[in-house]
Amino acid sequence: MIRPTNETDFDALIALATASGLFEPDQTDMLSGMLRSPEVNDVWFTDENGDIPVGVAYMAPEKMTDGTWNLYWIAVDPDHQRQGRGKAILEHVQNWLVKKQQRILLVETAGVDDFDYVRKFYADNGFEAEARIRDFYEAGVDKVVFRKSLPKIVG
Repeated sequence: MIRPTNETDFDALIALATASGLFEPDQTDMLSGMLRSPEVNDVWFTDENGDIPVGVAYMAPEKMTDGTWNLYWIAVDPDHQRQGRGKAILEHVQNWLVKKQQRILLVETAGVDDFDYVRKFYADNGFEAEARIRDFYEAGVDKVVFRKSLPKIVG
């Protein structure tokens, strides 16, 4: 079940993000701050198995735009990967945005070999590579931006 994230999820989501390899253990303070003190328009969703968080998505609207959102990350617990959970979370995010009549969803990722599977995941789910900013994260680590137009609800 995918639902809005609540405070009781925080510790499990921090552990999940570290276990998934999305964050290094020394980045948990930053992650904790993001969860515990979100910006006013941040949106967090938790995927749970029973009542245990096993996946998470974090997104926010792009400032100074009309209907453009950034999906900052999706993470799935390693024991629950390759079960369609990442795809289900991504679909949940997109459906939520479509209901809110938003236009565009952006995703950024690192342009390194270790993230080939991430770029493939987004490409396989209808995202197009839109931009590459060389050496963005650090020397030799590009930022790759994916874009997807969201369907408009008519009627």
